Amino acid sequence: MKIVLKVERFNPESDAAPYYQSYEVDAEPNERLLDALMHVKRFLDGSLGFRKSCAHGVCGSDAMRINGKDGLACKTLIKDVAQEDGDTITVQPLRYLPVQRDLIVDQDAFFKKYRSIKPYLINTTPVDQGERRQSQAERGKFDDTTNCILCASCYSACPVLGENAAFLGPAAIAQAYRFIADTRDEGFADRLPVLDAPDGVWPCQNHFKCTQSCPRSILITKRINQVKRMIEKQRDAGDTPSD
Repeated sequence: MKIVLKVERFNPESDAAPYYQSYEVDAEPNERLLDALMHVKRFLDGSLGFRKSCAHGVCGSDAMRINGKDGLACKTLIKDVAQEDGDTITVQPLRYLPVQRDLIVDQDAFFKKYRSIKPYLINTTPVDQGERRQSQAERGKFDDTTNCILCASCYSACPVLGENAAFLGPAAIAQAYRFIADTRDEGFADRLPVLDAPDGVWPCQNHFKCTQSCPRSILITKRINQVKRMIEKQRDAGDTPSD
């Protein structure tokens, strides 16, 4: 089938504003959108800019907006976004991050927020018997969040960031949950100043767009709400969160 890729393009060094450029491509329904983009890059327009790496939904490099929804080009099949011969697929860069070129965005702000929640195990207690043991049930409380590939799809999908650019964002909060829900971690107090702040967890309005956009099926909205409850519990009783 023939499809039309309508790509939002912008080079800040030479363009006054973003514009759309369309490419007609032959594609099979079970091919990936990334394959179509690679065809354009290789055979139609070598100047087109986008990121890719593993092409298997593991690295998160090729996150973009596809027909108005955020996701990975390597996990999006043509048949998922185009049903009829001649259908148009509109591709845009992720939102809320400066465009470096075409579909490539500067992720510095995203990773700065991610680093602010101290995304690593914090524990100063001496280890007994060589390791900090954990049951499967304890691991299960946060297991899905360990699958995050930091693609920033949830960040771009979040409507709150369109109103409040300082909002910590869903990816960072979900990763904060990954550690403060970990029975081996002692860093809740270290992360609290960032999480329990006007631009921390509280601006989240439960739109669920982050959860819907996640290519790894992480329950992001649920995890954000769990962090809110952990903070409220700490305020009420001063307990270290365990739920």
